[in-house]
Amino acid sequence: MIAVANQKGGVGKTTTVVNLAAGLAELGRRVLIVDLDPQGNATMGSGIAKQALERSVYHVLLGDASVEETRQPAKEGGYHVLPANRDLGGAELELVNELAREARLKNALSLVDDQYDYVLIDCPPSLNLLTLNGLVAANSVLIPMVCEYYALEGLSDLVTTLRKVRAAVNPRIEIMGLLRTMFDARSNLSQQVSEQLASHFGNKVFETVIPRNVRLAEAPSHGLPGLVYDRNARGAQAYLTLAQELTARLEPATATPSV
Repeated sequence: MIAVANQKGGVGKTTTVVNLAAGLAELGRRVLIVDLDPQGNATMGSGIAKQALERSVYHVLLGDASVEETRQPAKEGGYHVLPANRDLGGAELELVNELAREARLKNALSLVDDQYDYVLIDCPPSLNLLTLNGLVAANSVLIPMVCEYYALEGLSDLVTTLRKVRAAVNPRIEIMGLLRTMFDARSNLSQQVSEQLASHFGNKVFETVIPRNVRLAEAPSHGLPGLVYDRNARGAQAYLTLAQELTARLEPATATPSV
C-alpha cells in the first residue's frame, strides 16, 4: 500500500494517483485507489459522480460499510476506486472518540489485501486524522513535488511528520520515492532544485520526471486518466514510464535476470 502525500497543495498528488493507477493497470496489475480527500478529486478524475454516491470511504471509516460494498470501477482505466465526497469532512469529528481511530482504514483494507497488487492512497494536503489513517495503512510513501524552493520547505515538514508516525504508530513506513512533477526543463530554478533533491535523497528520487502538460490538466474534466484521454501526450507517457519504474523497484523477482 502506497500513500501519495505532501502537506503542500498543488503539487500533482491526485494527478499522480489517477495516472499511476491507470499505468499500473495497463501493465496488468490489480489496482485500488483510496480517495481520502473530501474534495473527491480522484473520484471525479476517475469518472465517478461524487454527488451520487450512496456509500463512500466515509462509511468505511465509520464501520458502516465494507471496502467491497463501497468500491467502484473507474469509468475507464481498468482500476477500482474507494470514492470520497464532502461527507468525508465530518469523519474526523465523528471518529475523535473512537478506539484505534487512526487504524480504521488499515483494518478495512486488510480484508481485501489479497485482491490487489497495489493500493494507492490519495491523502489530503494537510496533516489530519484522514492523512494519519493513510499513513498508518501504508507501507511506503510516494511524495510528488514541484521543483520550487517553497516545496523544499514543505518536504522537510513531511519528512518530520513521517518520522513521528514511524515512531508512534507505524514503524514499517518509509519513503519510497520523490517524484518531480509539473517539471519545466527550461527553468534554471527547476534544474537547481532537482539537483538538490538528487544530491540529498539519492536513489529515493524517481528517475522519471513528469513534465508540465496541458493534456494531463484537461483529462480530469472528462473523468479520465491522462493515459485514456490522450495516451500519446508527454505527461501520459511519463506516468506510464513511472509505473514501469515503480514495478521494477518493487517487483525485482519479475525483472529479467542479467546474464
